[in-house]
This record gives sequence, C-alpha cells and structure tokens, in this order.
Amino acid sequence: MTDGPLVLLVEDDPAMRRFLRAALGTHAFRLVEAGTMREGLAQAAGRNPDVILLDLGLPDGDGLDATRQLREWTTTPIIVLSARGQEQDKIAALDAGADDYLTKPFSVGELLARMRVALRHRAGGGEAPQLFETGALRVDLARRTVTVGGAEVHLTPTEYKLLAVLVKHAGKVLTHRQLLLEVWGSHNPQTQALRVYVTQLRHKIEPDPARPRLLITEPGVGYRLRDA
Repeated sequence: MTDGPLVLLVEDDPAMRRFLRAALGTHAFRLVEAGTMREGLAQAAGRNPDVILLDLGLPDGDGLDATRQLREWTTTPIIVLSARGQEQDKIAALDAGADDYLTKPFSVGELLARMRVALRHRAGGGEAPQLFETGALRVDLARRTVTVGGAEVHLTPTEYKLLAVLVKHAGKVLTHRQLLLEVWGSHNPQTQALRVYVTQLRHKIEPDPARPRLLITEPGVGYRLRDA
C-alpha cells in the first residue's frame, strides 16, 4: 500500500477517470474518485486530500460553484481539468479560487509537474519562501535583494513588488486582475500598465527577454513565474 499524496479526482467521464487512475497510480499517488459535484464536496470534507483535480462540467453542478464552496473552508490546491479552453473560462476558474488550469487534452508530464508545484505550496503552508531561486534568478525577500547569475539587479519599487507577488505564488498562474489588485490595490492601473512592468522586469531578469523562460505569459489570462 503506497503512502503517497492523496488526490481527489472529481470527474464524470469514466474514460478520463481510467486514464488518470492508471497515470497517477504509476507515480505512487493515492486516488479517490467522485463522479458528481455533490460527491466531490463530500469526499473533500471527509478525506482531506492533498490536491484536488476538478472537472468543470459535472452532471449536478458547475465546477466553478464547487471551487467557490471549497474555498469557503479549505486551502487545498485545486487544479481544474476542463475541455473549456476559452480565456474567460480560465480566468473565471482562477478568480473563483483554483490554483491552476489545464485544458483537455493534456500530457501526463505536464499534469504531474503542476501537481508537484501544488504539493510544494501545500507543504510550505502557502507562505512565500524567504529565499527563492529559479534558473539564474535569486530573490531574497528578507533582504529585498535580487540577483541574476550572482550580479545584483536594481528594481524600481513597483517592479520589486510585482516580482515579490510572483515569487509568493511561484508556479501558479496569476490573472491580470489578481496581479493588479495585489500590486496596485484599489488604485490599479489598466492591464497595459501591467504589461509594461512585466516587460521591464523581463529585461532585468531574463537571459533573453524576447524569449522569456522565467516569467511566462499565459495568453489572455495572466502570468506565471517558473518554479525551479
């Protein structure tokens, strides 16, 4: 009997459940399955899973409603798996409280990578590490220093705040709205201003700003800072 992380899969498609059952079992995950929203919410409350994989199109309700209800009492990472690939669907799911969003069909490798990020966040209590490293980038939040390849990088206050928010949620997709609220608060500028600051930040932390590998654009949705 494996003692790996417990995954709750809320999915009404039997073929998808079989596929994920085989894939996750091969990688030492324990799996609990639910075919309806009601059953999924009950399993989440009763089993306390380490991560939740949630379909949006459930027979007795929408996954967005399930996400909102879960967020009323749990911080368990939620990764949405859905055939809905429109930008507004992704934004709605993330704004409702989902941690990540994968559009079907997806590769097992990508799902496992996103799950590892989610589990790292859960193990860390959701708090930002004081020292963050990915690639050549090193951010020391305690000392408020940023280095690339050992050389210190000077950021404006807004650039630093934007980077700090991305570090706090490293590996997760942050919508434009989430970033605007966290960085600028109630006096948030237009999305175009956010793009300007992202561009400036990339010129200071990316080896090739035209082909970013650290600060990734999720088209039409937002941005994600690569987590190692």
